[in-house]
Amino acid sequence: MKKILLDAREMEHPEPLRLALKHLISMDDKSYLYMIHRKKPIPLIEIAKDKNFAHFIHEDALGIWHILISKNLEIVLKDFLDV
Repeated sequence: MKKILLDAREMEHPEPLRLALKHLISMDDKSYLYMIHRKKPIPLIEIAKDKNFAHFIHEDALGIWHILISKNLEIVLKDFLDV
């Protein structure tokens, strides 16, 4: 699986969502988006749900959010969590 990393911790709204959507549009079934964010990106999560993408969300001990999204519904995204 190809990891598309998007570190949005220093970005201001709406840049993280805009970049994440750009990546989601261009992804294939052999890649996944790995977003790191200081906030829980609720709009992105809702879009992933609406589009029937596989997604996994995790808040680490430092309060950093790890969001993994893929078009491949058979992938276990939790296995790719990097914390």
